[in-house]
Amino acid sequence: MRAVVLLSGGLDSYTAAAIARNEGFELYALTIAYGQRHRREIESARTVARALGCKRHLELPIDLRAIGGSSLTSDTAVPRDRDLAAADIPSTYVPARNTIFLSLALAWGEVLGASDIVIGVNALDYSGYPDCRPEFIRAFESLATLATKAGVEGRQFHVHTPLIHLTKAQIIQQGLALGLDYGITHSCYDPSPDGQPCGRCDSCALRARGFVEAGVPDPLLLR
Repeated sequence: MRAVVLLSGGLDSYTAAAIARNEGFELYALTIAYGQRHRREIESARTVARALGCKRHLELPIDLRAIGGSSLTSDTAVPRDRDLAAADIPSTYVPARNTIFLSLALAWGEVLGASDIVIGVNALDYSGYPDCRPEFIRAFESLATLATKAGVEGRQFHVHTPLIHLTKAQIIQQGLALGLDYGITHSCYDPSPDGQPCGRCDSCALRARGFVEAGVPDPLLLR
């Protein structure tokens, strides 16, 4: 069984990919270089892909900086020390990012003959992005059938979201049970020039809280 895995180099995508591998899927990792200010994550994605034994790791450049609309693809300051319970959608939201990413994964999956796509979205410990919700994933699965030659010919595409209803602590616990080394991942939205995490953006805060609640130290901070 082949699966296209969207691999960012972060904790969530690493865990989702490992779960898929544990279920017997042969992994084809897709990493998108979209002009993100935290390009350090691409280096981590390469390391993660090797650790997972991916059959192939495709790095695809799709520069979204020209579209703008996000502090991750512009010089706009990344929010720090934000209330994680706030209802507003932060400036780190990248317009239609997961729709774009899933579309690219779908295209590659159609070429590979793979009906399964894996994405590490989460709808509990996250920043409120609309394209991380279960209803979005269900809608995309319907679109995949309508929008592809393979779908018209009867192939049923499935988007796997094994983390979508888990807390960050539960995600970490699952990954540790699978023997994952989270020290090779990168989560920070606004790292220093040498790649060190800021410790104050949403992604850093959620990661830190997850390790505390899981009752284990973050190996990234021990290196």
